[in-house]
Parts: sequence; C-alpha cells; structure tokens
Amino acid sequence: MIKSELQTRCPECQAVIIDDIQAGEKICSGCGLVTMEQIADSGPEFRVTEFADKMRLARATGQTTYSQHDLGISTEISISSKDYSGKTINSEVANQMHSLRKWQTRIRVTSPKDRRLANVLGKIGETCQELTLPKNILETASIIYRSLDGRVEVKGKSVACMAAATIYMACKQCNVVRSLDEVCKGIGGAKDFKMRTKLTAKYYRTIVMELGTTTAPVITLDKYISKIANMTNADVRVERLAVEIASKTQDHNLADGKSPNGIAAAYLYISSILLGQSVLQRDISSTAGITEVTIRNRCKEILTSYKIRILLRSSLAKQ
Repeated sequence: MIKSELQTRCPECQAVIIDDIQAGEKICSGCGLVTMEQIADSGPEFRVTEFADKMRLARATGQTTYSQHDLGISTEISISSKDYSGKTINSEVANQMHSLRKWQTRIRVTSPKDRRLANVLGKIGETCQELTLPKNILETASIIYRSLDGRVEVKGKSVACMAAATIYMACKQCNVVRSLDEVCKGIGGAKDFKMRTKLTAKYYRTIVMELGTTTAPVITLDKYISKIANMTNADVRVERLAVEIASKTQDHNLADGKSPNGIAAAYLYISSILLGQSVLQRDISSTAGITEVTIRNRCKEILTSYKIRILLRSSLAKQ
C-alpha cells in the first residue's frame, strides 16, 4: 500500500485514503472504509522476469530516447511471419505487411533535415555499440548533436565524422576515457583513418567553440589509470595503489607535455612491481597504445623525482 499523492480524505473519519495496489481499491487508513473508486492497473499484462518479455508484453511505455529522430514514440511494424495469436500468415499478407513496413519507414523520415538527423543518430548508436559505451554516452551524444541544429551548419558534413565528434564530446562530459583515435576506429576500418581523424578533430573544435569550453572538462589521471587497469584485468589492489601514488606525487612538471596514457601506465607498472604482481610491460603498452620505452622512461622519471617507502604491518612482517 502506498499513500495517495492527492491526500484524499475519508468522508467518514477524515483520515487519509491510501491505495491498495494489489487489490486495486482505495481504503481509509483510519476506519478501513473501502471507497467505490478503483485504481487503474498500469502494469504489464503478465509478470515476467526477462527484460525482453517484459518490454514485449507491456501495455505501453513512457520512455523516450534522444537517440532516435522521433524520440522513440512512434509505432513500428515488427518483422514476423506470425500474427498476434501465433498463427502463420500466408504469403499475400506477408507481402502486404512488407509494403506497409516500407512505406511507414519512408513516411517517418520525409524532409532532408529529418533524414540527416536519422542518419547521424543511427551512426552514433552503431559506434557506441561497437565501442561498448554505456547508454548515457549514447543519450548525451544525441543531445549534443540535437543542440547543434540551427547553430552550426551540419549540411554537407561527414555523417561518420560528425557522429565521432559528438561521441568524443559526450565521453568528456561523462568522464569516460576514450581517445579520439579509439572513437575514430569505431566508426570505420583502417582505410583513410588519418583523414577521418583529422576531420573529426576539426568538427570537435567547432562543437567546443559553439557550445563553450565548460562542456569539455579535463579528465584526471586516475580515470586513465582505471581504464588501463580494467582493460588489462589488473588486480584491484594494483589500481588502488597506482591511484594513491599518483595522488601523492602530483607534479605539473612531471606531466607537462607528456601523454597521460604513458604516465598512467608507468604508475600501474610500478604498483604491480611493489605488490609482486606479474604484469608485463608489453601487455600494458599494447593496451595503453604506447611503447615499452615510454613506460621505462616514465618510470625512471617518477622514481628519480620521488622516493617511495614501503611500510609493512607487524602481522605481515612476521610472516
């Protein structure tokens, strides 16, 4: 039972009327009077545990998404060879449904503006799925592109590069560490990779100038450490120690002009050595996108600038 939002009062004792969702009735919390008004059942038709069955059997959904040009509120004709009762439909009806499905797709996207919006949002969804990015990145990138409508001339621009630029901006807003090269690799193969990356960087600078620099916060070093640790399946203790060492050795002179991936990889390698974990430089370098020489140089700079002292507990020392 839950309390009614309108705080309806009982006509007998003036107590609060509450809703009994299971029974579908409104009862008085004081005297127990059952009113004549019933609660409308807004739940699904059946109780299921699988998410796909729950969405299929739901009466309706109030969810909207910015990743679709129509905000996800339109009705779609599903592709199926059976009707609602489970019976197989004949070929004539199947051809009619195919024709209706085709014309419905054409009618939903009529103007060139809607067609361009649908193409870019579709490319954003494909790229986020390829890079296994969370749903909030997809929604944020879609909102960023929608906000550019009317403020930046997007007509004639590359759909793939514009999608990559908005995804890269969304990753920065949501503090998800993804480099521009990684995002560009997700939108296509190795062909014309440099030209595609250069064009994406140009579009990204345009977005930053239009939306303002406040929408692109600086990602701290611990995010890079967490990213490399997750991709290399490193121990949690190694990641925590690397973040602790990085926080205690913050020096702008050490990080100026250097790739954050190299510094994060060096902290992870030092932490793995201190904890006795067998982590190879080759594995960390391939994951971080740097060379083994870079890791050794960064480790040398860190160990030269700072002295690391290890303190063991008495219980661990006796062992």
